[in-house]
Amino acid sequence: MHAEDAVHSVATGHHGDPGGRRMSLRAAFDSDLTLHTLAIALLIGVWWLSASLFFSPLFFPTPDRVVVKAWYLLQDGSLLENTWASVQRILLGFLIGSAIGAPIGLTMGAFRRVHAIIDVYVEIFRFIPSIAWLTPAIIWFGIGETSKVFIIVYTTVFVVILNTAVGVKNISPDKINAARSLGANRWQLFMLVIVPATVPFILTGMRLAMANSFTTVVSAEMVAASHGLGYLIWSSRVYFETDAIFVSMAMLGLLGFLADRVFRIMTTRFARRFHTHSD
Repeated sequence: MHAEDAVHSVATGHHGDPGGRRMSLRAAFDSDLTLHTLAIALLIGVWWLSASLFFSPLFFPTPDRVVVKAWYLLQDGSLLENTWASVQRILLGFLIGSAIGAPIGLTMGAFRRVHAIIDVYVEIFRFIPSIAWLTPAIIWFGIGETSKVFIIVYTTVFVVILNTAVGVKNISPDKINAARSLGANRWQLFMLVIVPATVPFILTGMRLAMANSFTTVVSAEMVAASHGLGYLIWSSRVYFETDAIFVSMAMLGLLGFLADRVFRIMTTRFARRFHTHSD
């Protein structure tokens, strides 16, 4: 009876054992949400002290000034308008680049001759920064959306290609040999073994490419755009509105954090589904 009471007290936490209470507190402290909250609180605290003690608000605004500015930009609609413009460009360019990069990476990894032909182009063009193509893109496509989407596609496609090709190369030979022994032809081997096993690598490449997309869209919007978070950062400098600049950077960080979380969840679920984590 006493043993049952002990088990119940540990399970429910309703007991007088201080050790159990310490374990509960430690479990709460070790949770990701708690650690993330503490990390953000520490960052805000350091930011507040640095801005208050060492800088003028004109050059380095305090968090409360940034929050007030964000509320003002939300009220007049400019923050949502510029954020949505950037999100649309990132999503469109990122999805097109991923849709191009994944099939190329799959064929490069699966077929030796294709790899020998395409690898030369990949190794040359991936070292040319995407922002270097902005001027030619404006000459070719004008200052509209096409030029900005084009360079986001460019910055996305090579990362996805390389990660996908590496994924194909890392497939266990036992899987390939098992499929062949069961009579799978080359097309069946590609579609039923190579493609599913490479999905987590494709998602990892997309996750890495997403960060490049954010960097690229800001650079493009600073040079040739009338809307977007990059445009808001660039235009705010004219009136020395550093608080608006910090609002834009905070939005970019928040959007990037959410996008990365989504891809981490997707990658984990697909890796579990296809059992690639155990190879």
